[in-house]
Amino acid sequence: MIKQNLKYILPVILPLIVLLLPASSFGIEGLTLVEQRVIAIFVMAALCWVLEPIPIYATSVLIIVFELLLISDNGLWFATNSPVEQQGHLLKQSTIMATFASPIIMLFLGGFFLAMAATKYRLDVNLARVLLRPFGNSPKYVMLGIMMITAIFSMFMSNTATTAMMLSILTPVLALFAKEDIGKVAFALSVPVAANIGGIATPIGTPPNAVALKYLVDEYSVSFAEWMAIGVPFVTVMLLIAWLLLNYLFPADTKTIKLDIEGHFLKTPKAYLVYMTFTLTILLWLLGGVHGMSSYVVAMLPVAIFSMFKIITKDDLKNISWDVLWLVSGGIALGVALDKSGLASNAIDSIPFDSFHPLLLIVGASLLCLLMANFMSGILKIRRCLKWG
Repeated sequence: MIKQNLKYILPVILPLIVLLLPASSFGIEGLTLVEQRVIAIFVMAALCWVLEPIPIYATSVLIIVFELLLISDNGLWFATNSPVEQQGHLLKQSTIMATFASPIIMLFLGGFFLAMAATKYRLDVNLARVLLRPFGNSPKYVMLGIMMITAIFSMFMSNTATTAMMLSILTPVLALFAKEDIGKVAFALSVPVAANIGGIATPIGTPPNAVALKYLVDEYSVSFAEWMAIGVPFVTVMLLIAWLLLNYLFPADTKTIKLDIEGHFLKTPKAYLVYMTFTLTILLWLLGGVHGMSSYVVAMLPVAIFSMFKIITKDDLKNISWDVLWLVSGGIALGVALDKSGLASNAIDSIPFDSFHPLLLIVGASLLCLLMANFMSGILKIRRCLKWG
C-alpha cells in the first residue's frame, strides 16, 4: 500500500524536508530563505514530473502558484516578513505571472495555428504527396523520403501531430509488405524517429528548444534563422545516420513499393490564404535579419490572420495543445526563479567549474540529460502499459 502511494507522498514530504533543513546543510554559501524555497519548488516539480502523481501540465501550474505564494513580493504574509538579510530577493508577481504569456509561448502558439491550418486545409498531406514523388519505388529510398518529409514537417509542427499525420499516410504502404518482412518495422519506426530528430531544427520544433531559447535570448540573442543554421545541418547528419541504421537493422525483402497518396491542393480563397500565410510566416522567420522583426512578432501574424478570416474558429481553439503551453510556462517560471532569486549564480559559484575541462562539462551535462530523459520517458511508458494491461 505504501509503495503504491509513494508517488503521492514523496512530492510532498521531500520538499517539506528541504524547507525545514538548516541553510548550512546545502553547501551553498549565503543561501537565503527565498533560494531555499526555490530548491523546494524545484524538488517538488522534478518529483511530480518523474512520478506523475498529477498531470505534467498541472505540475507546471503548481510551480507558478507556489512561486507566487512563497517567493513573490505579494505572497503569503509569513513568506514576505522575514528579515531582509535572511529572506533574500523576492520576485515581482508580474514577473512570475508573465511566464504564462512569455514570448516563447506566443512563438509556440503561432506554430500551433500554422499546424492546425495546414491540417485543416490538407496542405500537409498534399505537400507530402508532391515531395515524395522524386524518391521512386525502392523501399529504402521511399523510407528516406518519408523521413525527410516527416523531419521537415516536424520543424514547424508538434512531433506528435507530425507522426500521426505521416503514419496515416504510411498505413497503405505497410500493407504492401509480407507478414514476415521486417522491412515494415523500419518504415514504422522511421516516422517517429524522424519526427523527433526534425524537431531539433527550429525553435518551435519541440518544447525543450523553447526552454533553451529562453536562456539564449537573454544574453546571447539567437534568431530563428541562426538556430536553423546550426540545427538543420545537425538534423541532416542525424537523419542520415538513423536511415542507414534502420536499413541495416531491418532490411526489406520487398524490392518495389508504390506510395499512393490521393488528394489535390484545395483551390478555395481560404485555402490560398493558408498557403500564402504559411509561406510568408516561414520566410519572415528565416529573414529576421532583413526586416528586423523578431520571431515572436512574426509568430503572431498567422494567429491574427487565421482568426480574422475564421480559418481557425473557436471550436478549433479547443484542439490546441494548451497542456504543452502550460508545461513550457512552468519550465520558464522555474528558470526565472532560479535566475532572479540568485540561486543559480550562488550554486554555480559553489562548484569549482573552472577546474573542469569544458568538453568534460558538456559530456557530463549531456549524459545527465540523456539519463533523466530516458528515465522519465520510461516511467511514463511503464504506467501507460500497466493501464493498457
